[in-house]
Amino acid sequence: MSVPPPATARGGAPFEWQIGWRYLRGQRRGGFVSFIALLSVVGITLGVAALIVVLSVMNGFQQEVRERMLDVIGHAEAIAVGPQPPDLAALQATLRRDADVTGAAPYAAVQGLLGRGERMRGVWVNGIEPAQEVQVTSLARRLGAGEQPLLARLQPGRSQVLLGAELARALQLKPGDSVALVLPPPEGARPGQATTAEQAPEGATARARAPRTLTLQVAGTFETGHYQYDEAWALMHRADVLSLSDGRAQQGVRLRLKDPDQAPTVSRRLATAVQGSALVRDWTDSNRHWFAAVAQQKRMLGLILTLIVAVAAFNLVSTLVMTVTDKRADIAILRTLGASPGSVMGIFVVQGAMAGLIGTVGGVALGLLVSLNIDVIVPAIERLLGTSLLPGNVYLLSKMPSLPLASDIVPIALVSMALALLSTLYPSWRASRVEPAEALRHEA
Repeated sequence: MSVPPPATARGGAPFEWQIGWRYLRGQRRGGFVSFIALLSVVGITLGVAALIVVLSVMNGFQQEVRERMLDVIGHAEAIAVGPQPPDLAALQATLRRDADVTGAAPYAAVQGLLGRGERMRGVWVNGIEPAQEVQVTSLARRLGAGEQPLLARLQPGRSQVLLGAELARALQLKPGDSVALVLPPPEGARPGQATTAEQAPEGATARARAPRTLTLQVAGTFETGHYQYDEAWALMHRADVLSLSDGRAQQGVRLRLKDPDQAPTVSRRLATAVQGSALVRDWTDSNRHWFAAVAQQKRMLGLILTLIVAVAAFNLVSTLVMTVTDKRADIAILRTLGASPGSVMGIFVVQGAMAGLIGTVGGVALGLLVSLNIDVIVPAIERLLGTSLLPGNVYLLSKMPSLPLASDIVPIALVSMALALLSTLYPSWRASRVEPAEALRHEA
């Protein structure tokens, strides 16, 4: 009669745990683990680390772009669509009655071309009220601070302009220089309209159809850290924009809210309050396509890197199959001593699970280490390679941000462990089906 093995071995741990851990630590010929087992653990570690680093960079990139975007454009805006000229004072008063609105400032904006010599750049000219704009955007507060605030230079009637740093650099402009602003002709005087010649003399019609060229003086430059705004934005006093554009500028009220994450809800409420006089949109609506693209990219990268983790986890299958083949005699002896097929299966499940746990924990630690020090690692790599990994004109930011989130890391660790456990089932089942007599006869 066979003697059943004890439920627990020395130290109080079940014998399946102790034998499984012993098999993981070394094979018959010694060594920490077999080469294939080591590759499996390392593969899981690198896969989990890569997934954490990539998602952390995506999170940081999205948060950084969002913060810099909100520094410039505010949380929401109401674009006047009523009679011309719009009553922005009444519109502003209506919007300020909402409890979630903490700041409001009128603006006027027009698109045009900014040029010096042969250099020309498209520009979005924003006309602001300096005293009120500081209530809405962080950019205005920065430009309005200090002993010699830049916003103070924007005085009505002086045609002063503040340029984004990249825009000024592209046009080779510095404070005090003159620059030409080219505005499109009025919509009613565009070529191709048959009524124009009938309404005005031929010479007047030609002049009306021609773009307007105005001379501005550069009062200073600003830098938002967001390439899209630094290379295409200019700030002027609102009165100047309205005067230079003959009242054809887009006009509205820019808003700051208590909680930018509630902007869609607040915007819908405000749209009801100003229905018919303004079109209200929030920052998520005006940048919807960009944020949707980033979210989709994050999902696809997460899926691709999860497949890499899956490949590494399923390498455990080959490791356990080799271990089962190598330990057939040991399995036969355990079965002879009374170990059940379930206990044998548990031994190899423990071995695979421990390999998955070591790889997952190592991957989480490595991923967090890289993510939290990416601001040091990336510049070192750039210096080593002599190139820029994150050109600002492509990625909007010149520095690689990182934001590890528990909402990403915990699912990654759980999925990694689940894949590792799944990969142990078949080899462990095969081990439990080993016949003792057959295995000992081949061993002999």
